[in-house]
Amino acid sequence: MQAASAGFSPASIVQPLTKKVMEAKNVNLDEHFPKDLEHVPLSGFDLIVNISGKKLPTRMPMEVRDWTVEDPMGKTEESYLVARDAIEHQVMRLILDLRKSARQSQPRLTAPRPAAARPVRPQRTR
Repeated sequence: MQAASAGFSPASIVQPLTKKVMEAKNVNLDEHFPKDLEHVPLSGFDLIVNISGKKLPTRMPMEVRDWTVEDPMGKTEESYLVARDAIEHQVMRLILDLRKSARQSQPRLTAPRPAAARPVRPQRTR
């Protein structure tokens, strides 16, 4: 699974509080930067998760899921923590949903169980 992020109106930098709250989860964002949607090749993705609160174009070439996450920009560190944890919860739920869908769509390839083997006793001859 590969993820990418982009937005409608990207900021010029990753906000320091975003970096701080993600570091607490051992996620380093130093190599990341805000990107416009035009900088992400959408054709390589199966799913878009929209947390912008805005409607995406109706003719997206893949599934779109809308998540409601309050934008913490300009708010307290606690707001950033709440947003981070809400996104983490939704991502975990998404992973479980995708795994469940994958299991349901794959044919079950199970070998028939062998009949229970019974030990054979040699017969005594008299």
